[in-house]
Amino acid sequence: MSTSPSPLTDPASDTAPATMWQIARRPRWIGALILALAIAASFAALGQWQLSRSLEGGEITEQQSETIVALDSVATAQAPLSYLTTGQAVTFEAELIAGDYIVLSDRNNDVEGRGYWVVGHAVEPSGASVAVALGWAATSDAAASAISQLQASPLAATITGRLLPTESPQQSDFEQGQRSALAVSELVNLWSEVPAGTYGGYVVSFEAPAGLEAIDSPPPSTEVSLNLLNVFYAVEWVVFAGFAVFLWCRLVRDVWEEEREVSTPDPAVD
Repeated sequence: MSTSPSPLTDPASDTAPATMWQIARRPRWIGALILALAIAASFAALGQWQLSRSLEGGEITEQQSETIVALDSVATAQAPLSYLTTGQAVTFEAELIAGDYIVLSDRNNDVEGRGYWVVGHAVEPSGASVAVALGWAATSDAAASAISQLQASPLAATITGRLLPTESPQQSDFEQGQRSALAVSELVNLWSEVPAGTYGGYVVSFEAPAGLEAIDSPPPSTEVSLNLLNVFYAVEWVVFAGFAVFLWCRLVRDVWEEEREVSTPDPAVD
């Protein structure tokens, strides 16, 4: 005589709940893992990029900056000056415009202290304009005397010096009626004519004309400094990358706990 299986001995009731490893191997969670790893890899790449940007300076070695090159090989008129060319020694042929000399006050020159810069308007054969800091004078009278000599001398010259980025105009210059910043954007409005565009930086001449002293222009610093803000961002991206994987593990665990709770009978229920 056959007997029907008792509910208490039903094989289905003895089926063990799936393990976390078994749940993780389901197609749905494999796809979720691939997505989490892709997101984590993106965050890690961003962290590496931030870390590389945390090292400031040292991009240009002293040997590179002190090798004299043609101005038009490292800079272009009417284009921003690249930070990689800051401090580069350059040379170019130009004509100094007689009526466009400017005197800048409150300019420091190493041990001599504060004084005056004489800035000239140089025009290349192509017609592009270059602001050139020609030399330093201790007094305004000495600067004016040097300008008088420059206007009486031949205007064509080969200029060799250090290329530096333009400075920002100072509000105090307008209030006091004098200028202290070498701002190319301001000089363009003071020069008599700009034939064909202007370079975005200026050149500090290595040699000063008669009546002026050479302006101190040391090579750019090659020291490497650490930007802590970028380091913080790099660590932050790494944490985000780890959180993407952690979130996947947490979701798999939640599913495993839910299935185990459903498959395990409550001992309080008879």
